[in-house]
Amino acid sequence: MVLEVEEENRIDKYVALETDYSRSMITKLIQDGIILVNGACVKPSFKVKVGDTITINEEKIVTPTLKPENIPLDILYEDDDLMVINKPSSMVVHPGNGNYEHTLVNALIYHTKNLSDIGGKERLGIVHRLDKDTSGLMLVAKNNETHEILSEWFKTKKIHREYIALIEGVFPHQKATIDAPIARDKDHFQRYTVSSNGKKAVTHLEVIKKYSKYTLVRLILETGRTHQIRVHLSYIGYPVYNDPVYSNKKCSSFGQFLHSTYLEFEHPRTHEKLTFEIGVPKEFQDFLDKIEEDEKENKVN
Repeated sequence: MVLEVEEENRIDKYVALETDYSRSMITKLIQDGIILVNGACVKPSFKVKVGDTITINEEKIVTPTLKPENIPLDILYEDDDLMVINKPSSMVVHPGNGNYEHTLVNALIYHTKNLSDIGGKERLGIVHRLDKDTSGLMLVAKNNETHEILSEWFKTKKIHREYIALIEGVFPHQKATIDAPIARDKDHFQRYTVSSNGKKAVTHLEVIKKYSKYTLVRLILETGRTHQIRVHLSYIGYPVYNDPVYSNKKCSSFGQFLHSTYLEFEHPRTHEKLTFEIGVPKEFQDFLDKIEEDEKENKVN
Protein backbone atom coordinates (compact mmCIF):
# COMPACT_ATOMS: atom_id res chain seq x y z
CA MET A 1 0.00 0.00 0.00
CA VAL A 2 1.32 3.44 -0.94
CA LEU A 3 0.01 6.68 0.58
CA GLU A 4 0.76 10.13 -0.79
CA VAL A 5 0.86 12.55 2.14
CA GLU A 6 -1.65 15.41 1.81
CA GLU A 7 -1.15 17.14 5.16
CA GLU A 8 1.60 17.41 7.77
CA ASN A 9 1.21 15.09 10.76
CA ARG A 10 3.02 12.49 12.82
CA ILE A 11 3.57 9.33 10.79
CA ASP A 12 1.68 7.11 13.25
CA LYS A 13 -1.31 9.47 13.33
CA TYR A 14 -1.36 9.93 9.56
CA VAL A 15 -1.39 6.20 8.84
CA ALA A 16 -4.11 5.71 11.47
CA LEU A 17 -6.25 8.32 9.72
CA GLU A 18 -5.81 6.72 6.31
CA THR A 19 -6.06 3.00 7.15
CA ASP A 20 -7.93 0.56 9.40
CA TYR A 21 -4.84 -0.36 11.41
CA SER A 22 -4.88 0.42 15.13
CA ARG A 23 -2.39 2.93 16.55
CA SER A 24 -0.60 0.23 18.56
CA MET A 25 -0.20 -1.94 15.46
CA ILE A 26 1.00 1.01 13.39
CA THR A 27 3.67 1.79 16.00
CA LYS A 28 4.94 -1.79 15.82
CA LEU A 29 4.93 -1.78 12.01
CA ILE A 30 6.98 1.44 11.98
CA GLN A 31 9.45 0.02 14.51
CA ASP A 32 9.76 -3.19 12.46
CA GLY A 33 10.52 -1.25 9.28
CA ILE A 34 7.32 -2.36 7.55
CA ILE A 35 6.11 1.22 7.23
CA LEU A 36 8.60 3.49 5.46
CA VAL A 37 8.66 7.18 4.55
CA ASN A 38 10.28 7.92 1.20
CA GLY A 39 11.86 4.47 1.40
CA ALA A 40 13.50 5.05 4.79
CA CYS A 41 12.83 3.82 8.31
CA VAL A 42 11.57 6.47 10.75
CA LYS A 43 10.35 6.74 14.33
CA PRO A 44 6.61 6.75 15.18
CA SER A 45 6.93 10.44 16.13
CA PHE A 46 8.42 11.42 12.74
CA LYS A 47 6.49 14.21 11.06
CA VAL A 48 5.56 13.59 7.44
CA LYS A 49 5.24 16.50 5.03
CA VAL A 50 2.98 17.14 2.05
CA GLY A 51 4.33 15.18 -0.90
CA ASP A 52 6.05 12.47 1.15
CA THR A 53 5.38 8.87 0.18
CA ILE A 54 4.43 6.32 2.85
CA THR A 55 4.91 2.69 1.89
CA ILE A 56 3.28 -0.14 3.86
CA ASN A 57 4.71 -3.56 2.96
CA GLU A 58 1.53 -5.49 3.69
CA GLU A 59 3.08 -8.79 2.59
CA LYS A 60 5.27 -8.70 5.71
CA ILE A 61 2.36 -8.09 8.08
CA VAL A 62 1.52 -11.26 9.99
CA THR A 63 -2.20 -11.43 10.70
CA PRO A 64 -4.46 -14.25 11.88
CA THR A 65 -5.77 -16.53 9.15
CA LEU A 66 -9.30 -15.62 8.12
CA LYS A 67 -11.71 -18.48 8.66
CA PRO A 68 -14.69 -19.14 6.36
CA GLU A 69 -17.97 -18.82 8.26
CA ASN A 70 -21.34 -20.17 7.21
CA ILE A 71 -23.14 -16.85 7.55
CA PRO A 72 -26.24 -16.55 5.30
CA LEU A 73 -25.85 -14.04 2.47
CA ASP A 74 -28.73 -12.29 0.71
CA ILE A 75 -27.35 -12.55 -2.85
CA LEU A 76 -29.39 -10.65 -5.44
CA TYR A 77 -27.10 -11.40 -8.39
CA GLU A 78 -24.02 -13.54 -9.05
CA ASP A 79 -21.96 -14.60 -12.04
CA ASP A 80 -18.28 -15.42 -12.69
CA ASP A 81 -17.24 -11.77 -12.31
CA LEU A 82 -19.23 -10.18 -9.53
CA MET A 83 -21.93 -10.39 -6.89
CA VAL A 84 -24.57 -7.95 -5.67
CA ILE A 85 -25.57 -8.55 -2.07
CA ASN A 86 -27.97 -6.99 0.41
CA LYS A 87 -25.84 -6.41 3.51
CA PRO A 88 -27.72 -6.50 6.80
CA SER A 89 -27.31 -3.82 9.42
CA SER A 90 -24.80 -4.77 12.17
CA MET A 91 -22.50 -6.72 9.82
CA VAL A 92 -18.91 -5.49 9.60
CA VAL A 93 -17.66 -5.59 6.00
CA HIS A 94 -14.05 -6.65 6.53
CA PRO A 95 -11.69 -7.47 9.41
CA GLY A 96 -9.86 -4.67 11.17
CA ASN A 97 -8.63 -3.53 14.57
CA GLY A 98 -8.22 -7.11 15.79
CA ASN A 99 -11.66 -8.32 14.70
CA TYR A 100 -11.26 -11.32 12.37
CA GLU A 101 -14.62 -13.04 12.79
CA HIS A 102 -18.27 -12.65 11.73
CA THR A 103 -17.51 -10.17 8.93
CA LEU A 104 -18.84 -10.10 5.39
CA VAL A 105 -15.45 -11.32 4.16
CA ASN A 106 -15.70 -14.39 6.43
CA ALA A 107 -19.08 -15.13 4.84
CA LEU A 108 -17.79 -14.52 1.30
CA ILE A 109 -14.82 -16.90 1.56
CA TYR A 110 -17.21 -19.61 2.80
CA HIS A 111 -19.50 -19.00 -0.17
CA THR A 112 -16.84 -18.93 -2.91
CA LYS A 113 -13.11 -19.31 -3.50
CA ASN A 114 -13.24 -16.84 -6.39
CA LEU A 115 -12.70 -13.36 -4.96
CA SER A 116 -10.42 -10.51 -5.98
CA ASP A 117 -7.39 -9.97 -3.75
CA ILE A 118 -6.27 -6.51 -4.86
CA GLY A 119 -7.31 -5.07 -1.50
CA GLY A 120 -5.32 -7.67 0.43
CA LYS A 121 -6.28 -10.91 2.14
CA GLU A 122 -8.44 -9.09 4.68
CA ARG A 123 -10.54 -7.42 1.96
CA LEU A 124 -11.11 -10.25 -0.49
CA GLY A 125 -13.76 -9.20 -3.01
CA ILE A 126 -14.37 -5.82 -1.40
CA VAL A 127 -14.49 -2.98 -3.93
CA HIS A 128 -16.37 -0.53 -1.69
CA ARG A 129 -17.85 -0.81 1.76
CA LEU A 130 -20.76 0.22 3.92
CA ASP A 131 -20.54 1.18 7.59
CA LYS A 132 -21.30 -1.61 10.03
CA ASP A 133 -24.86 -0.43 10.76
CA THR A 134 -25.63 0.77 7.23
CA SER A 135 -27.67 -1.81 5.35
CA GLY A 136 -28.27 -2.47 1.70
CA LEU A 137 -26.71 -3.03 -1.70
CA MET A 138 -23.01 -3.80 -2.11
CA LEU A 139 -20.89 -4.90 -5.07
CA VAL A 140 -18.36 -7.73 -4.66
CA ALA A 141 -15.64 -8.52 -7.26
CA LYS A 142 -14.80 -12.17 -7.98
CA ASN A 143 -11.58 -11.50 -9.88
CA ASN A 144 -8.93 -8.78 -10.05
CA GLU A 145 -9.83 -7.59 -13.55
CA THR A 146 -13.40 -6.89 -12.48
CA HIS A 147 -12.19 -5.28 -9.24
CA GLU A 148 -9.95 -2.83 -11.10
CA ILE A 149 -12.73 -1.83 -13.50
CA LEU A 150 -15.37 -1.38 -10.80
CA SER A 151 -12.96 0.54 -8.57
CA GLU A 152 -12.23 2.95 -11.41
CA TRP A 153 -15.94 3.31 -12.18
CA PHE A 154 -16.66 4.24 -8.57
CA LYS A 155 -14.05 6.99 -8.85
CA THR A 156 -15.41 8.28 -12.16
CA LYS A 157 -19.07 8.07 -11.04
CA LYS A 158 -20.04 5.45 -13.61
CA ILE A 159 -21.74 3.47 -10.85
CA HIS A 160 -24.93 5.12 -9.62
CA ARG A 161 -25.90 4.62 -5.97
CA GLU A 162 -28.80 5.95 -3.94
CA TYR A 163 -29.46 5.80 -0.22
CA ILE A 164 -32.53 6.24 1.96
CA ALA A 165 -32.27 7.74 5.42
CA LEU A 166 -34.62 8.82 8.15
CA ILE A 167 -33.33 12.06 9.63
CA GLU A 168 -34.23 13.88 12.82
CA GLY A 169 -36.31 17.02 12.36
CA VAL A 170 -38.40 18.38 9.51
CA PHE A 171 -36.13 19.38 6.63
CA PRO A 172 -37.37 22.75 5.28
CA HIS A 173 -36.53 22.27 1.61
CA GLN A 174 -37.44 19.69 -1.04
CA LYS A 175 -33.90 19.39 -2.39
CA ALA A 176 -30.42 20.37 -1.23
CA THR A 177 -26.76 19.83 -2.01
CA ILE A 178 -24.25 19.63 0.83
CA ASP A 179 -20.76 20.57 -0.36
CA ALA A 180 -18.45 20.43 2.65
CA PRO A 181 -14.97 18.84 2.96
CA ILE A 182 -14.53 15.98 5.43
CA ALA A 183 -11.57 14.99 7.60
CA ARG A 184 -10.92 12.71 10.54
CA ASP A 185 -11.93 14.35 13.83
CA LYS A 186 -8.64 14.89 15.66
CA ASP A 187 -10.37 14.96 19.06
CA HIS A 188 -12.50 11.83 18.48
CA PHE A 189 -10.63 9.18 16.49
CA GLN A 190 -13.74 7.16 15.54
CA ARG A 191 -15.49 10.21 14.08
CA TYR A 192 -15.15 12.37 11.00
CA THR A 193 -16.02 16.03 10.75
CA VAL A 194 -16.46 18.89 8.29
CA SER A 195 -13.12 20.67 8.05
CA SER A 196 -11.54 23.19 5.69
CA ASN A 197 -8.51 20.87 5.66
CA GLY A 198 -10.58 17.85 4.64
CA LYS A 199 -11.19 16.11 1.33
CA LYS A 200 -13.91 17.33 -1.00
CA ALA A 201 -17.29 15.75 -0.23
CA VAL A 202 -20.63 16.38 -1.96
CA THR A 203 -24.00 14.88 -1.04
CA HIS A 204 -27.29 15.48 -2.88
CA LEU A 205 -30.51 15.24 -0.86
CA GLU A 206 -34.14 14.95 -1.91
CA VAL A 207 -37.11 14.71 0.44
CA ILE A 208 -39.31 11.63 0.08
CA LYS A 209 -41.73 12.38 2.91
CA LYS A 210 -42.01 14.77 5.83
CA TYR A 211 -43.38 13.73 9.20
CA SER A 212 -44.03 15.85 12.28
CA LYS A 213 -40.64 15.06 13.84
CA TYR A 214 -38.70 13.29 11.08
CA THR A 215 -37.98 13.43 7.36
CA LEU A 216 -37.45 10.50 5.02
CA VAL A 217 -34.85 11.43 2.40
CA ARG A 218 -33.09 10.02 -0.66
CA LEU A 219 -29.36 10.69 -0.96
CA ILE A 220 -26.91 10.50 -3.84
CA LEU A 221 -23.17 10.68 -3.26
CA GLU A 222 -20.98 12.63 -5.65
CA THR A 223 -17.95 11.56 -3.61
CA GLY A 224 -17.45 8.57 -1.33
CA ARG A 225 -15.81 9.71 1.91
CA THR A 226 -15.98 7.62 5.06
CA HIS A 227 -19.18 8.37 7.03
CA GLN A 228 -19.99 11.05 4.43
CA ILE A 229 -23.79 10.98 4.63
CA ARG A 230 -23.79 10.77 8.41
CA VAL A 231 -21.28 13.61 8.81
CA HIS A 232 -23.01 15.89 6.30
CA LEU A 233 -26.49 15.42 7.75
CA SER A 234 -25.24 15.97 11.29
CA TYR A 235 -23.36 19.07 10.11
CA ILE A 236 -26.52 20.72 8.74
CA GLY A 237 -28.45 19.89 11.92
CA TYR A 238 -30.50 16.91 10.70
CA PRO A 239 -28.58 13.80 11.84
CA VAL A 240 -29.57 10.31 10.73
CA TYR A 241 -32.06 8.91 13.23
CA ASN A 242 -30.59 6.44 15.75
CA ASP A 243 -27.00 7.20 14.75
CA PRO A 244 -24.85 6.18 17.75
CA VAL A 245 -21.90 8.33 16.64
CA TYR A 246 -23.32 11.53 15.14
CA SER A 247 -26.62 11.96 17.01
CA ASN A 248 -26.73 13.38 20.51
CA LYS A 249 -29.73 11.24 21.42
CA LYS A 250 -29.80 7.79 23.00
CA CYS A 251 -29.79 5.11 20.31
CA SER A 252 -30.91 1.49 20.11
CA SER A 253 -28.57 -1.35 19.09
CA PHE A 254 -29.94 -1.32 15.51
CA GLY A 255 -27.82 1.70 14.63
CA GLN A 256 -28.40 4.46 12.08
CA PHE A 257 -31.45 4.36 9.83
CA LEU A 258 -29.41 4.53 6.63
CA HIS A 259 -29.89 2.11 3.74
CA SER A 260 -28.21 1.62 0.35
CA THR A 261 -31.37 1.18 -1.71
CA TYR A 262 -30.44 1.53 -5.40
CA LEU A 263 -27.53 0.43 -7.58
CA GLU A 264 -27.11 0.86 -11.33
CA PHE A 265 -24.05 0.04 -13.44
CA GLU A 266 -22.85 -1.55 -16.66
CA HIS A 267 -21.53 -5.09 -16.38
CA PRO A 268 -17.76 -4.81 -16.97
CA ARG A 269 -17.64 -7.88 -19.23
CA THR A 270 -21.03 -8.15 -20.96
CA HIS A 271 -21.76 -4.36 -20.93
CA GLU A 272 -25.32 -5.16 -19.93
CA LYS A 273 -27.04 -2.47 -17.87
CA LEU A 274 -27.77 -3.88 -14.41
CA THR A 275 -30.22 -2.23 -12.00
CA PHE A 276 -31.02 -3.28 -8.44
CA GLU A 277 -33.38 -1.83 -5.84
CA ILE A 278 -34.05 -3.17 -2.36
CA GLY A 279 -36.38 -1.99 0.39
CA VAL A 280 -35.30 -0.98 3.87
CA PRO A 281 -34.77 -3.60 6.63
CA LYS A 282 -37.69 -4.75 8.80
CA GLU A 283 -36.64 -2.64 11.81
CA PHE A 284 -36.46 0.44 9.60
CA GLN A 285 -39.85 -0.27 7.98
CA ASP A 286 -41.50 -1.11 11.32
CA PHE A 287 -40.44 2.27 12.68
CA LEU A 288 -41.79 4.07 9.61
CA ASP A 289 -45.08 2.20 9.99
CA LYS A 290 -45.27 3.26 13.64
CA ILE A 291 -44.69 6.90 12.68
CA GLU A 292 -47.50 6.64 10.12
CA GLU A 293 -49.87 5.15 12.70
CA ASP A 294 -49.02 7.77 15.31
CA GLU A 295 -49.55 10.59 12.83
CA LYS A 296 -52.93 9.20 11.80
CA GLU A 297 -54.03 8.92 15.43
CA ASN A 298 -52.92 12.48 16.15
CA LYS A 299 -54.97 13.73 13.19
CA VAL A 300 -58.05 11.86 14.40
CA ASN A 301 -57.64 13.18 17.94
